[in-house]
Amino acid sequence: QVQLVESGGGWVQPGGSLRLSCAASRFTLDYYAIGWFRQAPGKEREGVSCISNSDGSTYYADSVKGRFTISRDNAKNTVYLQMNSLKPEDTAVYYCATVRWGCSPNPDEYDYWGQGTQVTVSS
Repeated sequence: QVQLVESGGGWVQPGGSLRLSCAASRFTLDYYAIGWFRQAPGKEREGVSCISNSDGSTYYADSVKGRFTISRDNAKNTVYLQMNSLKPEDTAVYYCATVRWGCSPNPDEYDYWGQGTQVTVSS
């Protein structure tokens, strides 16, 4: 009974910020790399960011580089996604997911997924 729960989504104006959290229960998150994905209406699910479980290396999609920052707190069993300078194009449901053997842009390689949290950026 593993579980991932995303939180922190909501509505913001363009240029605003949100901080998403991904909290794990019933398993130890530090054994996994953690990825953030998003899916907008009518669009395929796309990788946004990932943080490794080994050396803390981080990866970002080109569309969010310089605006989003991923981090992890293993003591709290939680991964965060700080989103700054938000754009309407960032509107989507955001999901976190675990991958056992390192960061990957392929969602098929991820083992466990959260339920998603809605992010809406508009005026």
